[in-house]
Amino acid sequence: MQSINEVQQEIIDEFSVFDDWMDKYALIIEQGNALGKLDEKHKNPENIIQGCQSRVWLNSEFRDGLLYFEADSDAVIVKGLLALVLRVFSGRNPDEIIGTDLRFMKEIGLTEHLSPTRSNGLLAVIKQIRFYAMAWKAKMG
Repeated sequence: MQSINEVQQEIIDEFSVFDDWMDKYALIIEQGNALGKLDEKHKNPENIIQGCQSRVWLNSEFRDGLLYFEADSDAVIVKGLLALVLRVFSGRNPDEIIGTDLRFMKEIGLTEHLSPTRSNGLLAVIKQIRFYAMAWKAKMG
């Protein structure tokens, strides 16, 4: 399995072939389309991420010491952003999630090309993922 930094570098490399942001947005949308649908039973109030302009659901599952995430959104760009974040975080142990510097977002230019509301929503998702990791780490002792 690739390390978190290897996955981030893979994402950076995928985006580095494009200079135009319209092409990068197309790649983000493509990532979101590949994400698949979240089971309707997980689209409940407990899984809604507060602070997102569009509706975003994040479901987590803890198995064999690792956290797995599924997410969905009713906005195509947001769904693509979720796909990127889940590629980095899903299937990791709590320490890896807590200790990761998410450098890919800055390096591919997301931080300067997202609207403030999308940036805040994405940060809310990342914060929730880290919260789940801290909660599981505390539960495990």
